[in-house]
Amino acid sequence: MNTSFSKEFLAEMIEMLQQQKVRLERQLNDLTNKETGSAFPSYGEGEDESAEEVATYDANLQLLDSNQSEMRDIIESESRLAKGTYGICKYCNTPIDEQRLRARPTSSSCVACKKALTQEL
Repeated sequence: MNTSFSKEFLAEMIEMLQQQKVRLERQLNDLTNKETGSAFPSYGEGEDESAEEVATYDANLQLLDSNQSEMRDIIESESRLAKGTYGICKYCNTPIDEQRLRARPTSSSCVACKKALTQEL
């Protein structure tokens, strides 16, 4: 099923996704230790420094997880754009409202399906 969105709207969504992708790439880069390539910081050898390293690592790991998940959503949205299925609910195959896509360009479900899914959990 191909989307019936205007070329202008789709161009707007592509731009929004690209901006989100650039922001996430920066954040992911900032979260990784340049020396080790991991999210584990290095503050020193003392006990206080080690405790701070663990606390920072825990916070960074949660951010890293969230950012990686968001990046996967962006890549999936870009794939749907390329296939012509962007903006179609993956559960009921109906078009997703443009306002929802503007608020969350990576949405893959309509509001009704999303509500039904969250109520099941």
